Amino acid sequence: MGSETTIVVADDHPLFRGALRGAVTAIMPGARIIEASGLEPLTAILDREPEVDLVLLDLTMPGVQGFSGLIYLRAQHPAIPVVIVSANEDPVVIRRALDFGAAGFIPKSLEVDRIGEAIGQVLAGGNWSPPDIELTTSEDKETADLMRRLATLTPQQVRVLMMLSEGLLNKQIAYELGVSEATVKAHVSAILQKLGVESRTQAVIASSRIGATLKPPAGVE
Repeated sequence: MGSETTIVVADDHPLFRGALRGAVTAIMPGARIIEASGLEPLTAILDREPEVDLVLLDLTMPGVQGFSGLIYLRAQHPAIPVVIVSANEDPVVIRRALDFGAAGFIPKSLEVDRIGEAIGQVLAGGNWSPPDIELTTSEDKETADLMRRLATLTPQQVRVLMMLSEGLLNKQIAYELGVSEATVKAHVSAILQKLGVESRTQAVIASSRIGATLKPPAGVE
């Protein structure tokens, strides 16, 4: 650790990005820290920076819906550890983040020195979660199965699912991703098959129930 360590801080609040920067530099004064305010700038950074050692990811920022950003990063960049940094301290949320592949979960209420300790532990190859929060309760069989299915989606399929949850049409998704409508349709078909559902609406509802994407629009249940 030190001058060779590169950490990306992904959060849309400049003040908290500054707090994380302070926590990191307190334990690694020579670390290189890159900031991102949303998923698009984050993915651009990871595409051009092959030596990133850690991503500190907020659950709520532009382009990120619940665990979708984490699922996407774990699929697209499996070698880079991701630590969730969130104001949400619900044990269910923490456990699901870890089940989706996060190397740690740091509550934003944590003192700066303890945030630094947690980051140091992950960089040393370990995992970190709040020691005072009970995480032993297991998911029910249906939820565990859905989480396993979501984890099989490719990075592009995750992005399509995120856009479906925003209510975008195939042609809008195609434009955003720079692909053909036929390609989007193929992705949607694959998503439905992998999630074991029959419609786009069912896919959005299923993923939203475990916090993987946005909640479905009012009246869609």
